[in-house]
Amino acid sequence: MKFDVITLFPKMFESPFEESIIARAIENKIIELKYHDMRQWAWNNYGAVDDKPYGGDVGMLIRVDVIGKALNDLGIKKGGGDSKIIMLSARGKKYNQQKAEELAKLKNITLLCGRYEGFDQRISDLLIDEEISIGDYVLTGGEIGAMVVIDSVARLLPGVLGKDKSSKTESFSEIEVGGKKIRPVEYPQYTRPQRYEGLEVPDILISGDLKKIEEWKETQMKKSL
Repeated sequence: MKFDVITLFPKMFESPFEESIIARAIENKIIELKYHDMRQWAWNNYGAVDDKPYGGDVGMLIRVDVIGKALNDLGIKKGGGDSKIIMLSARGKKYNQQKAEELAKLKNITLLCGRYEGFDQRISDLLIDEEISIGDYVLTGGEIGAMVVIDSVARLLPGVLGKDKSSKTESFSEIEVGGKKIRPVEYPQYTRPQRYEGLEVPDILISGDLKKIEEWKETQMKKSL
């Protein structure tokens, strides 16, 4: 899968994705990350990508012609079937694990990272497939939200985690219990030492009875619903 990120601050992405699992996925060519500096499509010689909003509102908005040119030069269009253009926005639909699983089926995801007071509305109306919000709070820009999307989607791709089963039994992944599909929080897990500060590992987990252990896990997950 390829991620294209259009941002004013491409260097923000370098450190988080040069370590650990994502770095290995890039090295193994499971994912490709491309960062595009928005200022290369600036509308003037000073590198400006924003302008004053009509109507007298405060702040500045990223211009529609800037984003339009960026997408055109990169050969990226909305409604691409196996690709999507996503704007990180406080007005967007709340991001969750189900959306991450949906996006993991694509071949290309383009992420638009806003700054200032946001984007000209025509970008949303004409140029993108959807808007996503990672939560009910305001950040200084869309870069951190884009990192969340990249990380959560990339780890669902075959081969990224090494043991693909682990991504299917963790919190918010869809499982079937009693004929019903649910998205529970993962059951509690323990390791050595068996006793610490008066708290012990549940007896069932050291019983060796695999059937009862699985039943215990299901019971714990149901409690989270």
